[in-house]
Amino acid sequence: MRVTAIETLYLAGGITVHAGPIQWLWVRIHTENGLYGLGETYPHPGSEEAVIHSRLASRLLGQDAGRIEGLWTSMFDAVSYSGWAGAEMRAISAVDTALWDLKGKALGVPVYELLGGATRDRIRTYNTCYDHISFLDEPARLAESLLDSGVSGMKIWPFDPIAKLTGGNYITPAQVKEGLRPLRLIKEKFGDSMEVAMEFHGYWNLPCAIQIARACEEFSPMWLEEMLGQDNMAAYRELASSTRLPLTISERLMTTWQYRELLANGAARIVMPDVAWCGGLTQAKKIADMGATHYLPVAPHNCGGPVLHAATMHLAAAVPNLYIAESVRRHYADEYLPIVGPIAGPRDGFFDLPGGPGLGMDLLPSVMDRPDLVRRITDLR
Repeated sequence: MRVTAIETLYLAGGITVHAGPIQWLWVRIHTENGLYGLGETYPHPGSEEAVIHSRLASRLLGQDAGRIEGLWTSMFDAVSYSGWAGAEMRAISAVDTALWDLKGKALGVPVYELLGGATRDRIRTYNTCYDHISFLDEPARLAESLLDSGVSGMKIWPFDPIAKLTGGNYITPAQVKEGLRPLRLIKEKFGDSMEVAMEFHGYWNLPCAIQIARACEEFSPMWLEEMLGQDNMAAYRELASSTRLPLTISERLMTTWQYRELLANGAARIVMPDVAWCGGLTQAKKIADMGATHYLPVAPHNCGGPVLHAATMHLAAAVPNLYIAESVRRHYADEYLPIVGPIAGPRDGFFDLPGGPGLGMDLLPSVMDRPDLVRRITDLR
């Protein structure tokens, strides 16, 4: 199953989320027998697209697409000298996911079967609140709408506006109360019926993070995510020792090497790889397994496009130490539809196991006719 072409595609318009405009980059790995595999990364495709065509294509063209581990190592070797923990690893992640999809299609099985088989019959999920209802303005109404749809977990980031005012360098008692308001209102109305995770996007310094974490303890959120930047595990260890709440670091950690530092330092109690950033399914499965050796659960990060969503569900189906998988209601109920068609939402807080073969997903033919489609191909010619 020789690789004959590498194709990248994205929509120039993209979508807008809390961090600003983003675009989903899709990769199709074509082979001599007519099959292709589909992968994805995000958020700004220009850099990842350049890496794929200028650095990775030469390591893939003419090679056996079924040798996923060997191709991953070859791609990593192609970029590691000049630095890899950014666009390079996101590019590898998209290609790697496409190779797993391709292999599943060639063998006629879902990807989770290639990862060791299903360890559960359904996948528990929570909603990251890029929503039409604001968690800052109407947190209880948002929580109620999620509960009505069968979702009993949500992630919010109410301290971000405060961090943007103070640079994350200080926070007053009044601002702590302001940041806690959505969490407090949700818990006052729904109690333990709605679990709430708190996201901080790495905006705070250590003293502020300790202050905020201790203030959150009254409301027992599911976890505190990325309170600090991701590059100082000793600081995270100090933060972890200062609160009884579980910490996690999410998509900005890449590969088993960076997660080794996280785990060796006891810096988090939940492992949160992003398939589209951490090195693809090849690395995500290893990272989950590393977490298991520390008796830690995995909660895959999943805020990207439909192909990442599918890949995340295959990973979640296979790893025995799954805690919960992220999903975005706005995405699967709306923004995925013109790209891949309808995606079944969760029932009673759980997604069904994903289908196959491969990831069980493809871009709609209409995507190829869109005027805002940006497409590039590198082949054997």
